[in-house]
Amino acid sequence: MTDIILETRGLTKVFKGFTAVSDVNLRVRRGDIHALIGPNGAGKTTCFNLLTKFLAPTSGTILFNQRDITTEQPAQVARQGIIRSFQISAVFPHLSVLENVRVGLQRRLGTSFHFWRSERALAGLNDMAMSLLEQVDLAGFADTITVDLPYGRKRALEIAATLAMEPELMLLDEPTQGMGHEDVSRVTDLIKKVSAGRTILMVEHNMSVVSGICDRISVLQRGAVLAEGAYAEVSIIPEVMAAYMGTASDTLESGDSRSSVRAETTDGNTHG
Repeated sequence: MTDIILETRGLTKVFKGFTAVSDVNLRVRRGDIHALIGPNGAGKTTCFNLLTKFLAPTSGTILFNQRDITTEQPAQVARQGIIRSFQISAVFPHLSVLENVRVGLQRRLGTSFHFWRSERALAGLNDMAMSLLEQVDLAGFADTITVDLPYGRKRALEIAATLAMEPELMLLDEPTQGMGHEDVSRVTDLIKKVSAGRTILMVEHNMSVVSGICDRISVLQRGAVLAEGAYAEVSIIPEVMAAYMGTASDTLESGDSRSSVRAETTDGNTHG
């Protein structure tokens, strides 16, 4: 089996004359945590939507495990093991934490549409659901109604629900967006923990998170790949500094407060 789990070749998306993603050649290595970073409007979320088939590319090819998935539908790629989260937490607010995870397990086990069965028939999934909640440190919240969870815990629940689908490749879109320092640290540790035996591709603006857990990063600017490699190598490239800070004399080091502020306040639109 190849070391490359996901690859794009010349991936391009044009919206009515505006090129949001331009000739992107991305290679994600199996087992890595790989980040897509870049300033506002760089094309990161659009790229995610192309990879998960919520958008159709204008041109280019997407390969997953060396198989061409360019023309497949979202449900087809999800069944193959590509599962994503979204910028806005996508959980069922009026179900309990346990029930949210159980929904994901139902789909995986093929019982999602057995509407005629008693809810008691789902009890057999509870042990599996609890095991997943333990992985994300939510076992103590199993009976909590999801709407009552703090925001950071909701993001952890979303990761647990994603794990219920047994993803081979997890795509996390802004997993720490809008969080305070404590929640950022908790979710960062969680991502590192659940990455064991999996591949993660994530869009993230907090450079402390990126530098701390990512094996490799790709920097997008104006829809094109500006640089790719290890964080320590890419972060000192003058063009990358300029893309984030507006001048090559500034730095993108994780400890630089200017880059942290810039990183946490960029890419607020859906074509990020």
